Formats: sequence, structure tokens, C-alpha cells
Amino acid sequence: MSGLVGVEPHVLRYWESEFPSVGPKKSGTGRRMYRRKEVELLLKIKYLLYEKKYTIEGARQYLQSEGKASRRRQPVKAEQRDLFPGDGLPEIRKELAAILDLLNRHHS
Repeated sequence: MSGLVGVEPHVLRYWESEFPSVGPKKSGTGRRMYRRKEVELLLKIKYLLYEKKYTIEGARQYLQSEGKASRRRQPVKAEQRDLFPGDGLPEIRKELAAILDLLNRHHS
């Protein structure tokens, strides 16, 4: 993993202790198993620390604020009535019934 991210293994262990969301699962033999989202997070941490020159605390705060912003942006589930403005459902039901009738006649 350290080769993929481009840092020494001890750096990864340190980041795991400083960034709670970088918590890989461990296999039965004790090896760390990183998921894709953790690898992406590690690469972002590396970018913030090495390229943008953030401190550990600054990077942690940046990632926390980014997480809060993305939670606010999540789309709200549309209600069925919003998907079919007006009262289009009866018309859709009629069309579906006609299709079903055609299929039934075709298979008879």
C-alpha cells in the first residue's frame, strides 16, 4: 500500500492514527486491507500535506469541512408526485394496461 500511495509504511500508520476515517480492516493474518475510498483519502491527505503544505490539523479540518459540505449537497429523494407533474399517473396506468393487454394477446 505504501508503494501505491508513495509514502513509507510508518507514515501510513501515523496517518491512520491522526485521521480516524483511514481505518483499514485487518485480515485474519493481521494484514491491513484498504478499501478504494481509503486509498483515495490517503492520496488526498498526501496531496494536502505535501503539495498544499497543510499541517496535520489543517488537513483534518479541511477533510471534515469537505465531508460536511458533501452531506449538505446530497440530493433529496424526489416524491413520486414530483416525478410526474400534474396528474399524469392515470394516463401512465392506461398506457401500461394497454401494453400488458398487447403482450397477453401476443402470448395467447
